[in-house]
Amino acid sequence: MPDSVRPRRRRANALSSRAPDPASLLARILDTPHLAQAVPRLQPEVLHRVIQHCGLEACSDLVALVTPAQLSAVFDLDLWRSSRPGREEQFDADRFHVWLEVLAESGAEVAADKLAAIDPGVVIAALARDMRVIDGAAGVVERSDRDVAGYRLVARRGELSETLVAVLVALEGDHSEYFHRVMRGCRKLSNSAPEPDGFHDLLEDPEQALFDLRLDREIRREQQGFVTPAEARAFLQMCRGPVSDPDHGPLRNPIVGAYFRAIESAPPPESSDAADAGPVEAVHDVLTALSEAGVLPTRPMGLLTGAVADAPRLGRMRTHLNFARDSDHAAYLQRSQELAFLANAIVAGSSIQARAFTIQEAFDGAAAVCNLGIENWRSAVRDDFLVSHDLIRVFQAGWRVLSADVCLFTAKRLIAVLDDLRCVDRDTQASLDDLRRQLTRHCEVGEPWRSGDALEVIAILDTPAWAALLGLIAHFPVMHAVMSASTSRARSVSASAFEFISENRQVAAVHDFLASLPETLSR
Repeated sequence: MPDSVRPRRRRANALSSRAPDPASLLARILDTPHLAQAVPRLQPEVLHRVIQHCGLEACSDLVALVTPAQLSAVFDLDLWRSSRPGREEQFDADRFHVWLEVLAESGAEVAADKLAAIDPGVVIAALARDMRVIDGAAGVVERSDRDVAGYRLVARRGELSETLVAVLVALEGDHSEYFHRVMRGCRKLSNSAPEPDGFHDLLEDPEQALFDLRLDREIRREQQGFVTPAEARAFLQMCRGPVSDPDHGPLRNPIVGAYFRAIESAPPPESSDAADAGPVEAVHDVLTALSEAGVLPTRPMGLLTGAVADAPRLGRMRTHLNFARDSDHAAYLQRSQELAFLANAIVAGSSIQARAFTIQEAFDGAAAVCNLGIENWRSAVRDDFLVSHDLIRVFQAGWRVLSADVCLFTAKRLIAVLDDLRCVDRDTQASLDDLRRQLTRHCEVGEPWRSGDALEVIAILDTPAWAALLGLIAHFPVMHAVMSASTSRARSVSASAFEFISENRQVAAVHDFLASLPETLSR
């Protein structure tokens, strides 16, 4: 990234200058009275944020206090990684082995007790990556092979860790049925081989096991309100198309319908015993420490009623939501659930400046698109608009404007500018020609953001223009700060500074910027 656009966080945490470092934060949490009773009451997402912030290896004392249910939920969050935002997440077997080492710091028996309560498919998928399991009667293949309860463990790479062997021995001793289920699963994957003729479309056993594991996780997460990346991308793509009758008729988006059906079918949370004052206060102390350290995000739902920095630009959205809140609680609750779905879809299916959205950014972005949708609604909008209209259709209306009048409009305008632009440097001109060809090809299928890498040549001509174009020709278009800073001739602007497009006047500002683009790039 060019030096003249200096990277900086979009929103500097007001507490960052005095927030404790990870070691100090963890020490403060561990010193909390009644911690052993408080940790089982924490949400898995909170525990995962602590682990991310402080490091898994440093959190062994905290991990020792989590319940099996919490551990399973944290595994769903922590053992799956995506190569880039919006792509499918893959199971990370190496990360599981780090977890195994951390769990075993409290003893192999403790680790075995916790593992025995989670989905054996997770353990099978992780162990089968590093070892083969064969019957002991097959004989010793290598001196490094280990025998556990009649199963011969053969390392696939390197050597089997002593921790792994100790935990398996503890599993066999204390949880024999679970142990044999895991071993049989690993043995099945160890013996997997392709069909001799090669003419088959079935997954190999290891791939099938990972597919089943991913499917089970997706079902659990759907019931918790998450959206898969594939569903999110499909939903956002569908939102670019026309809606036949936005004012009438039931909601017909199949992805949204499946999402709410999954939530409705989820079993109710188990009720806990009445909490003592000590544990409740301890939970509050832990959450306070995390909030002060900036580990926990601000509450996204505050967007609906609280004062936020973007309030003037979300005026229509806030006004209609407040009306629904005051006049129809059921409708307001439904709109809140729809906003949560939209934020989840944005997190799972899109990206911002080549990174994943934060939760707060996703809520802000969803609200901005909805505000834009209200401004561009086909018919008159009354005060009770969001009592009778769902946010899904409103988002669709705004998303179409954002896609057509910002993203595609910018790409096509840039193509026209590049047609007439000539550079004396032959290499630069060749790169500009390549950008024009890529933009033309990707615009034909409605995905100009796929030319993002080729856009870098614009930085040679004008770095602020490149930063602005990169924000506009994106899967989720935003206005880079250089567009507003250009009037004040700022010498440098944060590379990560942007604002969501929520009003038609911002769309008009984009068009004004593009009108000046030929002059800007020709200087």
